[in-house]
Amino acid sequence: MREPGDLDPSTPVTDRALQLAELLLSKLTGIEVKQLEDEYGRALEQLVAAKVEGGEVPELPTPQPAVDLLAALEQSVQATRRSRQ
Repeated sequence: MREPGDLDPSTPVTDRALQLAELLLSKLTGIEVKQLEDEYGRALEQLVAAKVEGGEVPELPTPQPAVDLLAALEQSVQATRRSRQ
């Protein structure tokens, strides 16, 4: 476990990234929040339960490569704009 102070993002979130995120969320329709899965949360709960019970700790999944969130948001916004024209 890490101290809460270590959970800050490694790079600051820019105003541009926040604007793109807000635009993307405002344009998306038909997303059912209940259908989204929190794989990280589920894995964390399993890890904590295993440690509490003193049992075997499950093997951690291999992390996925990092994604440039800003670039992904820009691509998504552009695709949404093109689809509405």
